[in-house]
Amino acid sequence: MSYNAPLKDMMFVLEHLAGIDRVAALPGFEEAGLDTAQAVLEESAKFNEGVVAPLNWDGDVKPSWLENGVVTTTAGFRDAFRQFGDGGWQGVQHPQQFGGQGLPKLIATPCIEMLNSANLSFALCPLLTDGAIEALLTAGSDAQRALYVPNLVSGRWTGTMNLTEPQAGSDLAAVRTRAVPQPDGTYRISGQKIFITYGEHDMAENIVHLVLARTPEAPEGVKGISLFIVPKFLVNGDGTLGKRNDVWCASIEHKLGIKASPTAVLIYGDGKGDVGTGEHGVQGAVGYLVGEENRGLEYMFVMMNAARFAVGMQGVAVAERAYQKAVAYARDRVQSRDVAGSAAAVPIIRHPDVRRMLMTMRALTEGARALAYVAAAASDAGHYAADEETRRQNMAVYEFLVPIVKGWSTEMSLEVTSLGVQVHGGMGFIEETGAAQYYRDARILPIYEGTTAIQANDLVGRKTARDGGGVARALIAQVRATEQALGAAASADLAAIRGALAAGSAALEQTVAFVAGHYKTDVRAVFAGSVPYLRLAGIVLGGWQMARAALAASELLASGTGDRAFLEAKIATARFFADHVLTQAPGIAASVVQGAAGVLALADEQF
Repeated sequence: MSYNAPLKDMMFVLEHLAGIDRVAALPGFEEAGLDTAQAVLEESAKFNEGVVAPLNWDGDVKPSWLENGVVTTTAGFRDAFRQFGDGGWQGVQHPQQFGGQGLPKLIATPCIEMLNSANLSFALCPLLTDGAIEALLTAGSDAQRALYVPNLVSGRWTGTMNLTEPQAGSDLAAVRTRAVPQPDGTYRISGQKIFITYGEHDMAENIVHLVLARTPEAPEGVKGISLFIVPKFLVNGDGTLGKRNDVWCASIEHKLGIKASPTAVLIYGDGKGDVGTGEHGVQGAVGYLVGEENRGLEYMFVMMNAARFAVGMQGVAVAERAYQKAVAYARDRVQSRDVAGSAAAVPIIRHPDVRRMLMTMRALTEGARALAYVAAAASDAGHYAADEETRRQNMAVYEFLVPIVKGWSTEMSLEVTSLGVQVHGGMGFIEETGAAQYYRDARILPIYEGTTAIQANDLVGRKTARDGGGVARALIAQVRATEQALGAAASADLAAIRGALAAGSAALEQTVAFVAGHYKTDVRAVFAGSVPYLRLAGIVLGGWQMARAALAASELLASGTGDRAFLEAKIATARFFADHVLTQAPGIAASVVQGAAGVLALADEQF
């Protein structure tokens, strides 16, 4: 099935929820208003619908393969990536001085969504490159930025993030890759990294690996980790590519989903490269220190936060694609008579439970999209607002929302893609229909770039307990303002939304108080409910955005402007979210506040 970018909903969210007019008022973004967004999104849709989406099925059935240390990507990927780079899509949100378009994150975010909806496996390469660019812009030297960033932005080179090792998993304190300093200022890198997305491929001239490693005298734990640039090919002084570095792909993983994306095991320093032995007699890949020694994890978190937000958008994107496919099938599949009575079988979209599933898919996707776009706008204000206090407040909101966007949106995508299979019935279990691919592809999303538990632990510790719940309560205050606005509207739908939102905000407030109040006195009880707390925050804050959308749609209808059918559907979807999703909030809050005893009751040997 073809992909059709949901431009109407994207533009509605940009204008009425994320506030693109306010972003366009930020210094440097004066030309990045609604008209610019419309033009960019339309071109992005054209590229992704026409070039990238048709490769999605091929990538699943004919994925990348490894032979003699060389990875060959699915036929068509290389040409599509060249067009992606030539079209300037890698550089949408990156600075113009390095060849980017210099547009706000708020405009880049729907472009990222479209790319991932079109082809999740393909989109992973630009996702990691974006993170590498962010890390180098933050911590790289002037020379490193000048050398690497323009080539990454142009798509000539791509970037990776090398954290995980076989013995370490998510515990980066256990990283053992070594970096031995050399008299010429370089380092010799040796060790093994696993789960490296696009760690080897044929789509670009060079691959710039950002690698976490330890110097010989580094302290133990995360305080002793440094960050290094290790290019696949060394770069000569004139910018041309030189010798092959000593980093090699030992294998690629055979995965449940995202099969076209080569996930590599990389070996550093096994003597295969052309770079020879270091001046201390140490073999290894040539690496270049980023920033200062022992601050690598700090720098890598810049890349990780960019990637975590992007993975949240992957959740929204694959949910959208699954929803579109389910709707198309439900319209075409004729089976069984209408429960209200009919002489003949009807399309299954007429059956109430199929409609319930489709509405669940639609409402969750739209709620997660809106929350992510609002977070992107907060990031723009956090970086570019004219006064320091506005920047601080918005950055605090963005950082609070990142684990929710990542954790809730990706968990949501599992529910939505599973429902997509269910709408297809038995045919959904058959690979040829295509519904199963979205389910399989989505399954990695709550795992990589930090599992849902890691996101939830971040939300509990750094984002809630650290400031006593200050940012969370400030957001709840904004939710309450929306409740008041809903109360002033004479509409049965808006009144129902207000009631569910009020119960949701009360549940979230109760949970924030529990987390902040018990973090120091009963930490295990707090963390026992960390993932439900994240889910609760996603539901309530996503429901808040849907409520705001219903208000905006109601006002547009009253003024006689806009697409009436679209606006009525927006209100109906928000009502569904309130009735079927927001109503879960009090129960989830109870599981956090009262549920630790059950989680912790059994001894280890009783499991």
